[in-house]
Amino acid sequence: MVKDVKEQVLNAYHFRHACKEFDADRKIPKEDFDFILETARLSPSSFGLEPWKFLVVQNRAVREKIRSVSWGTQRQLPDASHFVVILARNKHEMIYSSEYVSNFMKEVQQLPDDIYNDRKKKYESFQKNDFKLLESDRAIFDWACKQTYIALANMITAAAMIGIDSCPIEGFDRDQLERVLEEEKLLDRTKFGVSCMAAFGYRKNAPSRPKTRQPLDKVVEWIE
Repeated sequence: MVKDVKEQVLNAYHFRHACKEFDADRKIPKEDFDFILETARLSPSSFGLEPWKFLVVQNRAVREKIRSVSWGTQRQLPDASHFVVILARNKHEMIYSSEYVSNFMKEVQQLPDDIYNDRKKKYESFQKNDFKLLESDRAIFDWACKQTYIALANMITAAAMIGIDSCPIEGFDRDQLERVLEEEKLLDRTKFGVSCMAAFGYRKNAPSRPKTRQPLDKVVEWIE
């Protein structure tokens, strides 16, 4: 059975590719996309603080506004079954002293007072000393964005395992995109910024060429 599971996972990775054109006539069933979103929700993050929000943009007018400031969505956005903008929390939200962090540890993680105090101290030291995240607003935002990519990876892998195509997207002007989302009242820029986006659906055509990757011995070094 373990062998079968491993084969299923690897088959999904071979199936997955950055889909450039989607079949506009095929829509992802609700239960399947709910499954994909659930893998994002259950994804790990540093200190378990979940510094993300997922905007599932199905409104066609909003999609066109996003497309106008996103060169990487020109072929995918019009026909994708589902389109997700992934937001990351900014320094105001993720700094060790923030209300978000305190409330999250107390209310979501439900940490007892002694563990909460110890966790806050470790988190402060991590930000100040280990990763030096407080040197700039951008440093801590980029760190939060790293966490969102874990969720993104889980979403596109989960999609591939049930035969759904996807395309992660970074091809956009962040400032312009954030203004668009802010004007649509979809983004509070005092708390969030755009990390990345992803389109989901069913491929219109088979990939034009086979998957290319370096061999394992070029990217893995064993230290024994």
